[in-house]
Amino acid sequence: MLNLGEKAPAFELFDHNLNKVNLADYEGKVVLAFYPGAFTTVCEKEMCTFRDMMAKFNQLNAVVFGISVDGPFSNRAFAEKNGLKFPLLSDFGGNVAKQYGGVHENFAGVPNYTVAKRAVFVLENGVVKYAWVTDNPAVEPDYEEIKAVLEQ
Repeated sequence: MLNLGEKAPAFELFDHNLNKVNLADYEGKVVLAFYPGAFTTVCEKEMCTFRDMMAKFNQLNAVVFGISVDGPFSNRAFAEKNGLKFPLLSDFGGNVAKQYGGVHENFAGVPNYTVAKRAVFVLENGVVKYAWVTDNPAVEPDYEEIKAVLEQ
């Protein structure tokens, strides 16, 4: 897992509209919300909570990205179903998740099914200002804590 004060690993991933997103193109405050999978109960609740907080994130000049191992087409359907206006990035194989918070191998007892651990990172100018990772995919992040870090 990344530590506070570390430089965040660079990445380039496709979003749910098949646009390439390069982390290096974003300065200022960036929220990376890794989630195990689209259309799962807790992930849907988490991404919808971020959706509902977007007005506050916008006031704080923060960009939000959801990241999962799901493909862009699944992520697009997930975004459309839930009215998500921030990009959902596809991290096939979990290579980016492995660099940040880690992955669950053989998730839900399914052999070779790898998903991102639920994790949230707040970056400022590419430096980690907040890092939260859970091994329990049923646990959601502390949204107020994330907001407080962005307000600093």
